[in-house]
Amino acid sequence: MKIIVGLGNPGKEYENTKHNLGFMFLDFLNKNYLGGEFKTFKNSKIIEGNIDNEKVILAKPQTYMNLSGDAVIKLKSWYKVDNNDILVIYDDFDIPFESVRYRDSGSAGTHNGMKDIVNKLATKDIPRLRIGTGGLKKENQEVISFVLSKFSKDELDELNNVFEKVMNILKKHILNSKNSLTNSKNNVKIFRYSAQNRFKSVLLP
Repeated sequence: MKIIVGLGNPGKEYENTKHNLGFMFLDFLNKNYLGGEFKTFKNSKIIEGNIDNEKVILAKPQTYMNLSGDAVIKLKSWYKVDNNDILVIYDDFDIPFESVRYRDSGSAGTHNGMKDIVNKLATKDIPRLRIGTGGLKKENQEVISFVLSKFSKDELDELNNVFEKVMNILKKHILNSKNSLTNSKNNVKIFRYSAQNRFKSVLLP
């Protein structure tokens, strides 16, 4: 069993904002692979289903971003899963739009939702997948202004392509626990969506 946690903020005012990228990916995954209906459970909106014979729980914490750990720790306790059976998916303005980075463990960086999960679970050993939103658009633009801004129509169209490629990666490497995305030296790989409609795998230095 895998719990796939997509981070975001509940409420219509946050729909299609960059900080809700985790919610948006789970909506894509559900629409194209599960076809279920989110229900409220343990401070989250969840769907249970199967992908390639692996049971998965999709979870959208409803605690607001900065308290995401409260929801994750409740789900972990209820389903009795290990940390490595949890995958957290969220936005990252520090990496380019259309890029994806995966780690088995590490610091939470600048993301408050991931920081709270690391703090509440008292470990950095939590798999996470970050999807790039491209960095601050304007010089001196405040972080909160950027992450709560909405994606443009062109960006939303492109995200569907990125999400499909990310889903292929999940099915091949993460949902099948016998495989690993990580590199033994630096514990990270980057997958960048190219203009040729392919993913190129590049090991980070």
